[in-house]
Amino acid sequence: MGLNAIPSLFTLGNLAFGVVSLNYTLENHYQMAAILILFCMILDGLDGKIARKLDASSNFGKELDSLADIVSFGVAPAILVYAQVLGTFHWVGLICAIWFAMAGAYRLARFNTQNISGYFVGVPITAAGSLLALLNLLPDKIPAQVFFGITLVLGILMVSKIKVPKY
Repeated sequence: MGLNAIPSLFTLGNLAFGVVSLNYTLENHYQMAAILILFCMILDGLDGKIARKLDASSNFGKELDSLADIVSFGVAPAILVYAQVLGTFHWVGLICAIWFAMAGAYRLARFNTQNISGYFVGVPITAAGSLLALLNLLPDKIPAQVFFGITLVLGILMVSKIKVPKY
């Protein structure tokens, strides 16, 4: 295993934490599930930085990163917000959670097919999923209707054409 594989190990760590987050959600440990999504955010940031530092960026790494991101920042936050809050809206809450995950997948596919530097088109799934996870640490402070609205709006922002500066 060469230096080129190191960024992929961070990406796979991101994916692993996303899957473990899903498990914690299924076991009703919502705070831990949310914290693990925030750990995913850290690993997602590190894989790119390390790839650039080692000059190990590749199309493979980009695709692997997107596959990990759909789990960690699309599916895991969607299931978490549904299980913890949106389930009170029954099937409408489920549709809202599915919308969030589908918007994230669409956003990732669009990102992978564009060659734009300097900005993102639409809010990155990493930001949207991490924000949703962060808000899930405060479920008693935020009304369920606000969670519903935030989840819908974050999905809209991911598929929007707004330009978001790269950090």
